Amino acid sequence: MRSFLTGSLGLPATGADIVANILVLAIAIATAIIFHRVAMSALYRISSRSETKADEIVLNRVTTPALWIAIAVALSFSARGLSLAPWSAALWQRAAGFIVPGLVGWLAIAIIKAMSDIVILRNDVSVADNLHARRRRTRVAIMARIGIFLVAFLTLSMMLLSIPAIRSVGVTLMASAGLAGLAVGAAAQPALKNLIAGIQLAFTEPIRLDDVVIMDGEWGRIEEIRLTYVVIKIWDDRRLIVPVSKFLEESFQNWTRSSAQILGSVYLYVDPASDIDELRSKAEAVITENQLWDRRFWNLMVTDAKAEALELRLLMTARDASTAFDLRCDVREKMTTYIAREMPQAISRKRILSALSPQMGAA
Repeated sequence: MRSFLTGSLGLPATGADIVANILVLAIAIATAIIFHRVAMSALYRISSRSETKADEIVLNRVTTPALWIAIAVALSFSARGLSLAPWSAALWQRAAGFIVPGLVGWLAIAIIKAMSDIVILRNDVSVADNLHARRRRTRVAIMARIGIFLVAFLTLSMMLLSIPAIRSVGVTLMASAGLAGLAVGAAAQPALKNLIAGIQLAFTEPIRLDDVVIMDGEWGRIEEIRLTYVVIKIWDDRRLIVPVSKFLEESFQNWTRSSAQILGSVYLYVDPASDIDELRSKAEAVITENQLWDRRFWNLMVTDAKAEALELRLLMTARDASTAFDLRCDVREKMTTYIAREMPQAISRKRILSALSPQMGAA
C-alpha cells in the first residue's frame, strides 16, 4: 500500500518515515498556533492601552484568518523536511497553490470589513447634525462591498488558475471569450446596470444612509444601500426594495439632502368673517410653547379666499421630518379645538340667501 508520506524514490514508506513526517507536521502546526497566540496576546495588550476601539476591531476581524495563514506558512516550511515522493511533492504544491490565495483573500476581506467597522464607529448618526457622518458611512459601506466583491473575484480566479486542467481550458476558451462576453453581458445587463449604478451612487451621493425620502409615494428612511438595490424602511415598518439604478434615472424626494431641518405646514379653513388677528395670536402661543418647534421660524397667512371659507396656512420649522410631522399634528389639534370651543363663529359655514326673502320682508 502506498501512502502520501512515501520516500523520495516513490517506494513504500517505512513506519519510521511516516511517524517522522507526522511528527514534523504536528510540530509545525503546534508552533504556528503557539506563535499566533503569543503574538495576538501581545497585540491585544498593546491595543488595550489605546483610547480608541479601532485596534480591537481590527484584531477581532483578522485573528482567525491570521491563525490559518500562520499554520499554512508553518506547513510550507516544514514540507522541506518531509520525505515525499515526487507525485506527493507535486500534490503538496498544488494544494498550497490552491489554499494560499484563499487564505490571503480571506485576510484581505477581513481587513476591509475592519476598516468599514472603524468608520461606522467613528461616525455616529444618532447626533442631531449627522449629515457628515451619514455621508461617510454611505460611501464606505458601498466601497467596502465593492472591495469585497473584487477581492473575492480575484481570489477565486487565482485559486482556479492554480489547477492545471482549468488553466488549460481557460487558454483554449480565450479565442471565444469575446463572443461569450457579449452574450453574458446581454443576459446580465440589468445586474450590471445596477452594479455600475451602485458604484456611481457612492460618489454622486443622491442618497445616504438614514436619509428621509419619498419613493413611489412612500415615506421612509434609507436603511441599507447594497451594490444593486436599496432598502427603504417605510414609516409603518414595511420595507421597500428599490433597484439602485432607479435613484439615478427617476425623480424622488430627499428631505435630508443638505440638512435634516424641515419646514412643515398646517392648513385651516375658517369662516370669512373670522378674526384673523386672534387666530394668529393663538397660533403664536401654540407653536412657541411647543417643545417640538426648533425656534427658527413660524407664521400664519391667508393663502386663499373663497365664498365659503378662508384658507389659513401655518408654517413652522422642526429639526427633522418625523419631529415636524408630530409638531404639525399637535398644532392642528390645538387650533381646531380652540376654534370649536372659543371661536365657534370661525367655523366655516355655507350661507344660503333665499330668493323669497325680500317679498317676505315686505309682507
